[in-house]
Amino acid sequence: MSGSDRGPEPWNQQRLRSTNERLLLDRLRSEGPASRAQLARGTGLSKPTVSSALASLEQHGLVREAGRHVPERGRVAVLYEPDPAAGHALGIDIGRAWLRVALCDLDGTVVARADARNRARSSAAMAELVVATARGVVADSGVAPADVAHAVVATPGVYDPEQRRVRYAMHLPGWGRAGLFDRMREELGVPLSVHNDANLAALGEYTFGAGAGSRLFVYVMIGTGLGMGVVADGRLFTGAHGAAGEIGFLPWPGRQKPDTLEDAVSGDAVVRTARALGMTGPLTAKKVFDAARAGDAAAVAAVRQEGERLAHTVAAVAAVLDPDLIVLGGGVGHSADLLLSTLRESLRGLTPLRPRISPSSLGEDAVLLGAVATALDHARDVVFDRRTARD
Repeated sequence: MSGSDRGPEPWNQQRLRSTNERLLLDRLRSEGPASRAQLARGTGLSKPTVSSALASLEQHGLVREAGRHVPERGRVAVLYEPDPAAGHALGIDIGRAWLRVALCDLDGTVVARADARNRARSSAAMAELVVATARGVVADSGVAPADVAHAVVATPGVYDPEQRRVRYAMHLPGWGRAGLFDRMREELGVPLSVHNDANLAALGEYTFGAGAGSRLFVYVMIGTGLGMGVVADGRLFTGAHGAAGEIGFLPWPGRQKPDTLEDAVSGDAVVRTARALGMTGPLTAKKVFDAARAGDAAAVAAVRQEGERLAHTVAAVAAVLDPDLIVLGGGVGHSADLLLSTLRESLRGLTPLRPRISPSSLGEDAVLLGAVATALDHARDVVFDRRTARD
């Protein structure tokens, strides 16, 4: 008897069952609660196949009953939905001033969160703060640590997976040491991946904010440093080595200081300009923008210069990428309302290109939400594989 006469091999049957179960789970996640009959119509699977797959998913804790559908005629139908408590994902945003950590269920609902001042003065202290804060968030949520399926860390710079360290994180002293993330992974006991903060902010803004629906979307992060994330057709573009978007390294026009775009456009640049124009005392970019709102002449001039210089950044991005939307975020980007008029006016003198520009709608949460969304994608796969593993 040939193999075709015997029917599918056991491993093929197992793969087919797994594929059908994943298809139904994804359908419920994207379309909302549905009955067996609705799922059969929507997927093209037979009703017995749908019934068997749903029974298996329910047995493994991946779906649950979501109520009943009572038609005018016919039998009452049970509705099913994914069980959000089947697993959890952890998002971690590491910045120079703040550490933000959030835990979400498989629906993406944040169930616990903590924002902590980053007063660490060394990379080791920073790693300890991350681990302690993340553990605290999980403990506060009441979720068992074993139910956290994946964690994503957002950090300035570019993570090198071969050397297991971050490159180009100039504003976090010692953050380029090898092994720091291995230590976090080991102490948290959770699978952990590391991504650039501007890239994750772009994903967060694309998924939850102003970038939704854009074909080619650019998020420019202006804060302690200067970075950029690019989302093309719903996917991050990171380049050959993960360094796409490191626009802070672009040279500033001319041969005198500042040398780079980051030197010219970052929050530190705003403070330097404000001091040069006569502002005194302990200054931050936020204080300069607050003073500009209040009408302080030096602050207004400093903010105007920031808008003029930011126009060079936008002109370069528009010429290279031709995005349908550029969103301004980060600490300085949160004050985009004070920058946009000058930026647009200056842009007219630099380029004929006119990209649409808007402020971030997520504010300081863009990076964290991008980390959560990325961790969630991994967590859903991990939870499905764990719960449906067959002998």
